[in-house]
Amino acid sequence: MGDLKTIVPRIAIPVPHSGFRAFVQRSLPQYEAAVRGAGGEPVRVALGRTLAQVMRQIERCDAVLLPGSRADIDPRKYGAKRHRKTAAADPKRDAADKLLLQDAYKLRKPVLGVCYGLQSLNVFRSGSLVQDIESENADSKINHSPGRGVAKAHTVEIEPGSRLAEIVGASKTIAVNSSHHQSADAVGDGLRVVARCAEDGIVEALEGTAPGHFVLAVQWHPERSVNDGPEVAAAAHAIFHAFIEAARAKHAELVKQSKSVGNS
Repeated sequence: MGDLKTIVPRIAIPVPHSGFRAFVQRSLPQYEAAVRGAGGEPVRVALGRTLAQVMRQIERCDAVLLPGSRADIDPRKYGAKRHRKTAAADPKRDAADKLLLQDAYKLRKPVLGVCYGLQSLNVFRSGSLVQDIESENADSKINHSPGRGVAKAHTVEIEPGSRLAEIVGASKTIAVNSSHHQSADAVGDGLRVVARCAEDGIVEALEGTAPGHFVLAVQWHPERSVNDGPEVAAAAHAIFHAFIEAARAKHAELVKQSKSVGNS
C-alpha cells in the first residue's frame, strides 16, 4: 500500500448553507484550504441532491468535515420551543449532515465539526442546544459572536487527558476566535465535553468516546486561524493535521477491506 504519508484522503464537506451565497463563497474556501494545507483533498457535497447522488459521492470519501453555517438547527429536533433569537433552519444542510454522519458512524470515518458542525453533531447524537447564550447565560461577560474580525475572542480550557489536549499539546488553555450565539447543552450519546470557555463555562469542544473512532468538534473556527499569529495558528494546524492523519488511516483501512472482499 506504500507509505501512509503519501495518501491524500478525500474529505466530504457539505456546502455550509443552501442560501446566503456570499457567505458560502467566503467561508467554504477557507475550510478547503485548511484541508489541503494538512494534506487532504476536499470534496464539496452540494445541498439538495437526492439520497443516491449524495451516497455515490460520500462513499468515496474517507472522512467528514461539518462546517459552520448561517442557520440554526430546528429546536423541535431536540424537543425545545423556538427562542425568539433562533435563526431559521436550513433543511437541505440538515439532510446532508444527517447522511454524512450516518455514513461516518456506520463505517467509523473520522469526523471534524466546526461551530454549527458541533451543534449538528450533538443534536444528531440526541443532544440539545442553548439557543441563545446571551439570553440564557446572563452572567456571562463574554461576547461569543464578535465575528471573523477578532482573532482572540476569549480563551478555552481543555480537559487534561482528552484527544484534543493531546492534539494541541501541553497547553491547558488556548486563545480562540468566536462566531456563535448557540452552544451544546445536554451532551449527545457517545460524546463528552473536552473544552469550555475559561471565563463562563460555555461548551467549546466535544469529542467521541468510542475507542478508535476520531470524532472531534470545536465551537470556534480553526480554519480561520491557520494564517493568524503563532499562538492561535499552532492549535489550528494541529487540529487539521490530526484530522487528516486519522482520515489517511481510515483510507488505508477501507482499501484493505475492499481488497479483502475482492479476493474472497
